[in-house]
Amino acid sequence: MKKEILKKDKNFLWHPFTQSKVSSDPIVIVSAKDEKLFDIDGKEYIDLISSWWTNIHGHCRTQLIESTYKQAKKFEQVLFAGFTHEPATVLAEKLVKLLPKNLSRVFYSDNGSTSVEIAMKVAIQYWFNKGKKKNKFVALSGGYHGDTFGAMSVGFSSGYYDPFKNVINKSTFLSFPGDWIGNNQLEKDETNSLNEAYKIISKQKDEIAAVILEPLVQGAGGMKICRKEFLSKIVEMFKESGIIVIFDEVMTGFGRTGKMFASNYISVHPDIMCLAKSLTGGFMPLAATIFSEEIHQEFVADDMKRTFLHGHTFTANPIACSAAIASLELFELEGTLDKIKSISDIHKECLKVLSNVQDISKIRMLGSIAAFDYNKISSSYGSIESERLKKKFLENGLLLRPIGNTIYLMPPYCIDKKILYKSYEKLIEIL
Repeated sequence: MKKEILKKDKNFLWHPFTQSKVSSDPIVIVSAKDEKLFDIDGKEYIDLISSWWTNIHGHCRTQLIESTYKQAKKFEQVLFAGFTHEPATVLAEKLVKLLPKNLSRVFYSDNGSTSVEIAMKVAIQYWFNKGKKKNKFVALSGGYHGDTFGAMSVGFSSGYYDPFKNVINKSTFLSFPGDWIGNNQLEKDETNSLNEAYKIISKQKDEIAAVILEPLVQGAGGMKICRKEFLSKIVEMFKESGIIVIFDEVMTGFGRTGKMFASNYISVHPDIMCLAKSLTGGFMPLAATIFSEEIHQEFVADDMKRTFLHGHTFTANPIACSAAIASLELFELEGTLDKIKSISDIHKECLKVLSNVQDISKIRMLGSIAAFDYNKISSSYGSIESERLKKKFLENGLLLRPIGNTIYLMPPYCIDKKILYKSYEKLIEIL
């Protein structure tokens, strides 16, 4: 069976973020439970990155299984133009109650890239509907917002998109003032970034449609963390200039930073928020872009040309919405934010031990996210050293995927404390 699966995989599949010529055979997963994955040979892996940050409650949670099964018996899909259904309305209401008070209109799609694409398109059309041509974007250097063309344009500085540099729109990037233990020039870095923002706004205010930020933590850009004080200042600066502020909380949303959303750390609110990944607890593809009513009203008119003519086949899929509702209910039922606090305490304790390991630098953490740089390997994404280290982790039953020379842990909230401690012990031994 294993040979047959791998043969078909090799003959027919194209894996993401993978160089097939040099990569090892993929691991055939046959089952999963909570923080564990099991391959076809019976080997166990601790999913320390929640399967690309999606399975926040762990794998195969009964509540999520039952909610999707129950909805699937009623109906599985209906177009969302001219129709609606209870799962979509219930989920939207729950999200709006959790989000900053100014965000009240939910537009569904199916993944993080499309969520960002929708936010960018709405930002441009918002100004178009008001009779203004404002179509430029500002972002923080190193940020990553997805792989569609609009999302690539505001994440270009992440280094993933060189083949497309001549065909994407050019955005303006501000330097990112990364916070880590021992960064003695953090305040200087923050001041420089704020000064850059001031100059850009002064020169291009009438051309900038929006600024887009991953609040507090840049995910695929290397788990870089900034201070909430800096985030607050940069958001205030753009909002005071009348520029739309977009928060990309595709990765940071749903408890990852220790609060339900990273935006909860500051008092000034974005105008648009993008959600995906862990929205359904990893069960189904679903995304949501949430807008202020002020933005939504610019699209409400008798003239069809003012309509936001955008949609996806599986927009507001009822099974996915049902999974998302069950995921949000688990937060209340299980006191999930308290679980995250326990994970954070373990991170803090173990990172202190890790700080004594040679060639480790830039230790940082926030909520359930812990990260550090390992200077023995190349900082280039997918380097030979990085791939070897990833393979070594897997051999020891740890699912970890270094981003360049950054190693990070983002375990599901259900992870057993003893297992997390043991994982750190193995990690330290390997390094």
